[in-house]
Amino acid sequence: MTGFRTRFAPSPTGYLHLGHVASACHARDCAGPKGAFLIRIEDIDPQRCLPVYEQALRDDLHWLGFESATPVLRQSDHLSFYREQRERLHAMGLLYRCACSRAQVQANALGRAPDGSAIYGGACRGRHVDGARPYVWRLDMKKALDRLGGAPAWTELDGRVVEGDAAAFGDVVIGRRDNGVSYHLCVTCDDARQGVTLVTRGQDLFDATAVHRVLQALLRYPEPLYAHHGLICDEAGRKLSKRDGAESLRALREKGMSPREIIALARASIGG
Repeated sequence: MTGFRTRFAPSPTGYLHLGHVASACHARDCAGPKGAFLIRIEDIDPQRCLPVYEQALRDDLHWLGFESATPVLRQSDHLSFYREQRERLHAMGLLYRCACSRAQVQANALGRAPDGSAIYGGACRGRHVDGARPYVWRLDMKKALDRLGGAPAWTELDGRVVEGDAAAFGDVVIGRRDNGVSYHLCVTCDDARQGVTLVTRGQDLFDATAVHRVLQALLRYPEPLYAHHGLICDEAGRKLSKRDGAESLRALREKGMSPREIIALARASIGG
């Protein structure tokens, strides 16, 4: 399980916690001494991603001994690149503008996607939306899957082939209102241009891989392998989350824990 090009890609929306350490360990372990471990900062959300958190995560990762094999990539520095890739999809006739508010999307949802998000009802699909109004870009999933002849599968590191169910997500957002790009688009583009050969991340993103495989196939990007690791959960069985007040790495440092102890605790928590 060595020799891969992997990445750890946190968002600076809060301080790192033990779950992040476990994810970074998993990625670096999979890269091994013959591979390359990359660090990427996914900071396209200007409201939640703050400089103080970015500096903190850089400091914490350095303290733990995690160093990127290449200069750290900040997504906010490359918005024009992602928009160019979005335009490639638009040129294929696969994107449309959606001016529905979040409340409208929730009220008219067709159900819930595997990640818990609302499945868009399609009110703006096939309808002209004035570009002067606030809007998002959505992928017409049916058109995309028809173009590809079905949903692409993906292969896990253990050799298991997983049949994708991108249709279960509906018409996902490809371009946000504020900057014209989205998580699904940016992460797919970055994995390709950084030459990532093994995508390592938590089990909570397992189902979303189906959407990313669709984008990879449409944009003719290489197909990486995937390795989804287990999650560290709280006493209520919920995944550790900055938003829910998970104990930060900084708090563990203040308690006197060493980098070696924190890494050992993170590994043990996911059975690694």
